[in-house]
Amino acid sequence: MKRRQFIKRVAQTAAVSAASSVFSAPALLAADAPAQRRLGIGMHSYGFHWKAGKDKHPNAKFADALEFIHYAKQLGAGGVQVAIGAKDSAYAAKLRAQAESSGLYFEAQTTLPKQPSSVAQFENDVQLAKEAGAEVMRTALLSGRRYETFDSVEAFQKFREQSWQSLTLVEPILKRHRLRLAVENHKDWLVSEFIELPRKLGSEYVGVCVDMGNNLALLEEPMAVVEALAPFAFSTHIKDMAVQEYADGFLLSEVPLGEGFLNLPGMIAILLKANPKVQFNLEMITRDPLKIPCLTDKYWATMRDAPAQRLAEGLALLQRHIPAKPLPKTTGLTLEQQLAFEDENVRKSLAYARARLNL
Repeated sequence: MKRRQFIKRVAQTAAVSAASSVFSAPALLAADAPAQRRLGIGMHSYGFHWKAGKDKHPNAKFADALEFIHYAKQLGAGGVQVAIGAKDSAYAAKLRAQAESSGLYFEAQTTLPKQPSSVAQFENDVQLAKEAGAEVMRTALLSGRRYETFDSVEAFQKFREQSWQSLTLVEPILKRHRLRLAVENHKDWLVSEFIELPRKLGSEYVGVCVDMGNNLALLEEPMAVVEALAPFAFSTHIKDMAVQEYADGFLLSEVPLGEGFLNLPGMIAILLKANPKVQFNLEMITRDPLKIPCLTDKYWATMRDAPAQRLAEGLALLQRHIPAKPLPKTTGLTLEQQLAFEDENVRKSLAYARARLNL
């Protein structure tokens, strides 16, 4: 029997038992409502704007981190998570002054060195982040997606080894500068694999940027992912998600907060209990739906021992959360329409967070 046929048969036979799984996101709320805080904005919420700003398009709201902070203040956000870029100490000082005068927090972003020769650049990034007032710096170990990037267990293993090398290279630098690194769960690691990194490293300066929706792409239950990663949370990406079936699996989209199916109050409560000082950064990525080809061989190439029940629960999720409207798309829109759509999605999310999430 072909693998695809086998997977479908397993999904069909297990779907009934999966229907009552934890994918239903139980309503877990904080016993005591936390003090009012404001939701920050992650830079990837504005992908079209960053490109337009680089191209000097007249409709772009900003073109660098300094302008991004200014725009976030206009929107009523509580802070930003953004890369500083190839700047100097004078620019970092301006960032700090802008953030402090606006009453916003500042979290930096960086990429990790893959070999010792790149460590000096990383340390420069850390120094600038500190000078800009950051206490946390977000990164990811893989810029792409596991099932698209790797074709074999061996290829993924090489990535694991490289990731570990990168973290061991930067940990002494983070410790020396007393800056915390938040590594995002980024459609790359199963949570059981990912959690071993901070555990093994055992450093107070290396933790997690907990993304609330990414591990759906690996068919992992969102609330369980948040619960597992919360003890290591230095920062967050708050988002809401919607799904829809397609021939090879399902489509996955970020949608404005409150328009998806994630249990956002429960996730926020878990994260605040683990780290009352954690910041919540909106990551509302406006784009075409992502294809999650979980009914193909390549998708499972790096997960040979994955239980069939996980697939069944993932497919059952689709049936329980059929969206009320089509998933958002940006293909076919003009650039001006894409920019307006992106900004509208962020504004909707900020309004919902203020009204319903105490953010």
